[in-house]
Amino acid sequence: MNPLEETRNRLRKELEAPPALRRLGSGWISGVLGVVLGLAGLSLVLSLRAPGQLSTPELREFHGHPWTRLVVMAVLLAGFGFSALSLVLRRGKVLGTVGVTAALLASLLGGSRSSALIPDPTPLFLGLDFFVLNLLFTGFLFVPLERLFPRRPDQPLFRDEWREDLFYYLVSSLLVQVLGFLTFLPAKTLLAATPAPGFRAWVAGLPFAVQFVVIMFLTDFVQYWLHRTFHRVPWLWRFHAVHHSARSMDWMAGARMHFLEILVLRGTTVLPMYVLGFTESAMNAYILTVYLYSTLIHANLRWRLGAVEWLLVTPRFHHWHHGIEDEAVDVNFAIHFPLLDRLFGTHHMPEGKWPSGYGVQGHPVPKGYLPQFSYPFRKERDGGT
Repeated sequence: MNPLEETRNRLRKELEAPPALRRLGSGWISGVLGVVLGLAGLSLVLSLRAPGQLSTPELREFHGHPWTRLVVMAVLLAGFGFSALSLVLRRGKVLGTVGVTAALLASLLGGSRSSALIPDPTPLFLGLDFFVLNLLFTGFLFVPLERLFPRRPDQPLFRDEWREDLFYYLVSSLLVQVLGFLTFLPAKTLLAATPAPGFRAWVAGLPFAVQFVVIMFLTDFVQYWLHRTFHRVPWLWRFHAVHHSARSMDWMAGARMHFLEILVLRGTTVLPMYVLGFTESAMNAYILTVYLYSTLIHANLRWRLGAVEWLLVTPRFHHWHHGIEDEAVDVNFAIHFPLLDRLFGTHHMPEGKWPSGYGVQGHPVPKGYLPQFSYPFRKERDGGT
């Protein structure tokens, strides 16, 4: 075993340490924070050094802003500080060592003062900074909530298959350019073929709040039927089964989705809001909302929201969609409004109950990103309904 592989295995073992070794004062929490922030800082510095290759154009515009430099400096200092604290407190030193090394390497590369070093010969890029900011934003928002209000208190932060779901998160962020182009291609094609400037101008003139609510309903209506189709058509189910193969529900579980399903889902749901002429601000507000909302409904949260559950999809509602019991098969397809499931006979919310487990019955989907990517194309498959 080479040193890099040995360090990786030791790091994974420390991250997945048993509860007795994760208690307050053990240096585990500070070590995890140090690793996350140290690697995040290093990734941001690399994005500053090679913006044409590793940064999205939208974020690239802020590279010269003082606040950007301040954020990078704060992330690196926090990563170094937490890692140093872990080195003092924890018997095992791998968490602290990795965090300190990442922070120091980022500093040697220029730290918060980094500027573009590598030329940009092509318009192609990977969204490394997009991945880091997404991860930090959602992680620091949902991890504390899941620790305070857990549906399953015994489920650790680094639960089984966390690396697979993190990799899905990474792939969708790095390929944001490809996903964006292919997602909007059908809508742009349809827009060019259906000129209706008067109607689109009327839609764009509606109040922002009205546009936002209408977009939510239209996209949810489209997603409901598309989602239901993925469950009922066998060859489509093979793709969607990858998403349902997660055996644990938390803030990262929603990222597990086959690449081709992402293209179909996004390409179809953007059609109504893009073609009908809604303003860019309303569409961007919806995209941010649905991103956070999708994370929320997959989260390991025990919230019971009373009357809100009649109006909006909640974690318990969507957890039943992922449930492994027979009663959880083909129910709760809506993403925002349970009313759609009530109207079309697929609503299921037994009073006071949660699913006993998650996944696909028989667990036919293999583990790992590449085996799951190839799973729908295999000639021989086991089960999956």
